[in-house]
Amino acid sequence: MRPNASFPSARPRRLRTTPAIRRLVAETRLHPAGLIQPLFVAEGLTEPRPLTLMPGVVQHSVESLRVAVAEAAAAGVGAVMIFGVPEERDATGSGATDPDGILTVGVRAAVEAGGGIPVIADLCLDEFTDHGHCGVLDTHGRVDNDATLQAYGDMALVLADAGAHALGASGMMDGQIGAVREVLDAAGHLDTILLAYAAKYASAFYGPFREAVGSTLTGDRRTYQQDPGNAREALREVRLDLAEGADIVMVKPALAYLDVISRVAAISDVPVAAYLVSGEFAMVEAAAAAGAIDRASAIVEVLTSVHRAGADLVATYWATEVAGWLNGTER
Repeated sequence: MRPNASFPSARPRRLRTTPAIRRLVAETRLHPAGLIQPLFVAEGLTEPRPLTLMPGVVQHSVESLRVAVAEAAAAGVGAVMIFGVPEERDATGSGATDPDGILTVGVRAAVEAGGGIPVIADLCLDEFTDHGHCGVLDTHGRVDNDATLQAYGDMALVLADAGAHALGASGMMDGQIGAVREVLDAAGHLDTILLAYAAKYASAFYGPFREAVGSTLTGDRRTYQQDPGNAREALREVRLDLAEGADIVMVKPALAYLDVISRVAAISDVPVAAYLVSGEFAMVEAAAAAGAIDRASAIVEVLTSVHRAGADLVATYWATEVAGWLNGTER
């Protein structure tokens, strides 16, 4: 057949003809090591307590936490992230700095059970304060940034002493990375990694998480978490955290902020993480339960999109399950 201008000379479809070829030329690849498994450990439990808003996710007892961490490690998940849920709270979140508090106990259990898997401890006061804010309040009921930094330093020492490999600084206080780094280094914890929640937005997608940690939040966190309409501000926050010594920077949430992830990845010289948060998880699960989407395909597509946007690491409640799929041991 003679060349005809009506026929295309370029045929990108050649690279899509079989699953093997599509796999060969894939630009973005999921890997278990790029996934972080968040886990909740609750004080006073003797067995896991299912969450109503997050299908398949539980508040763990200390013993079931050990099992979950071991399973994540066996699946090749990159890290686990531990959140503590205390039975009692107070105005200053004193349980956060208790060497025998639930988060510290959970961290020690995770380190013992994980066989070397990195254990990230949540560094924030919100689970431990009776008002539910991420810091201590001043006499006017506002979050006192600098007083909170001192509390974060005390909490960081307790968690580092417990063996946490990394601390997830999630409170969005100004100067938190520099303040915590100074305290850790002075105490000899030079190798403790700081994962900065550098661009954490005041999002509507955190609702199910608040059930998971038994949140007692009064009001909102818009005075310290970022406005969803702002992207340049995120870059400023990231640059500040990098200058203060952040080892990893995170964007949270993920799906509604893929553009921010991309812009952060373009300026960061350290790994970039993103947190696929509880509301994003719940939307996919609800749609799958209703028969509107194929669950496994949607989960893989969502995680791929976050990596494609520029995230090296993704915190997701599907981490261990998806790692099993990627390893070919579960589907």
